[in-house]
Amino acid sequence: MATPTSSEPTTATEPQGRQRTRGRRVLVATIAAQSIEYYDFLIYGTAATLALNSQFFPSVDPVVGVLAAFATFAVGFAGRPLGAAIFGHLGDKHGRKPALLGAIMLMAVSTLLIGLLPTYAVIGVAAPVLLTLMRVLQGISVGGQWGGATLLALENAPPNRRALYGAIPQLGVVVGMVGGTLAFLFISSVTTPEQFAAWGWRIPFLLTVLMFPVAFFLHRYVEDSQEFHRAETAIEERRAQSSVIRTLRAPKQMLLVVFGYLPATITFYVIATGVIDYGTRELDMPKSTMLTAVMLSMIAFGVGTVAGAWLADLVGHRKVYGGGAALAGVWMFALFPLVETRSFALIVLAASVGQLAVGLMFGPGTAIWAAMFPPDIRYAGVSLGTQFSNIIGGGLAPFTMVALYAATGTSLSTSVYVAVAAALSLVALMLIRLPQQATTARTS
Repeated sequence: MATPTSSEPTTATEPQGRQRTRGRRVLVATIAAQSIEYYDFLIYGTAATLALNSQFFPSVDPVVGVLAAFATFAVGFAGRPLGAAIFGHLGDKHGRKPALLGAIMLMAVSTLLIGLLPTYAVIGVAAPVLLTLMRVLQGISVGGQWGGATLLALENAPPNRRALYGAIPQLGVVVGMVGGTLAFLFISSVTTPEQFAAWGWRIPFLLTVLMFPVAFFLHRYVEDSQEFHRAETAIEERRAQSSVIRTLRAPKQMLLVVFGYLPATITFYVIATGVIDYGTRELDMPKSTMLTAVMLSMIAFGVGTVAGAWLADLVGHRKVYGGGAALAGVWMFALFPLVETRSFALIVLAASVGQLAVGLMFGPGTAIWAAMFPPDIRYAGVSLGTQFSNIIGGGLAPFTMVALYAATGTSLSTSVYVAVAAALSLVALMLIRLPQQATTARTS
């Protein structure tokens, strides 16, 4: 049996009512899963700036403490390709749903344990070692969860709404980021600095218990797509061959995803994590000001994601994604001068336009990457490509930003860093070849 192409409708044999019910359940489950998953993963970046640097990496030099905390932040990204490989193999072989469930439960356990870890003052060097281990497990979880959630939504989409359905779970990043920021803002406002450092920072991590009801809903009410089930015969015929190995043996498509995705992940984490550290440590801005500004910028990210996906289904996925990459590369030269004014309104503007550019990439991105792989290796191909990109980009972005500023004494070096990533992405987009009917919109 030939492997189905990504142009096949996902629900052609289902009654329309069942198709709509399936789609609604999938969207509810995937956005909830993404929200809590990214809440859990992203609160580490905020905690690294505000508490973990002193509680787990004590140092006379605060720059060294921040670099150590951000290095552990990057370690979480190093675990993401391993998660992509493990859960990509399981997702292509046994279904998107069971792989997604496994990733969700791994995140819940590892994040709860971070909230319960004793600090360096209590158990010494074992504290940062255990923190690093939990961060790796978080990375493995996200590496498997992202592909499962987005593909489950996209493969259940009507043929002319694949970008939009693939983008809606991305709003979980917004919900997770805003939820995490609000949690830290609230806790820091009702505790003294000493209380926050002693125990307040733990509360956002312990709130991850909300992951368990989401896992139950996913297990009870969500089904894999018809597109995946139609590919099962092909998967049975190749059961001895791992989809991960097959992807790595022909790595061109995966490498194009890696470079295509770079400016999205770098820009997101430069703003979401690096700018908070830059504003509080280098510019002496209140942490509440920087947290609020970055939180508000996530509204622009959400708008850009949905608008970008909707527009991409009409005019072409590559055109919208390329526009977002170009905007990110250019805007970064304005972002830091605006932040350096110390004006709250201008900081919000700077971060919001940057995150709008990220949204314009996130919106159509999933549909582009998914169309590059047949269903029986899609989970592995999309997950590995995006997660390797997340290591190079997202995981190292805050660390690279701090190191570049320490070496050059200017934020211009970070702007050049993002602009180079945007240029590489535009080249990758030109080299991508998609099936002519992969989407209903033109892909050129």
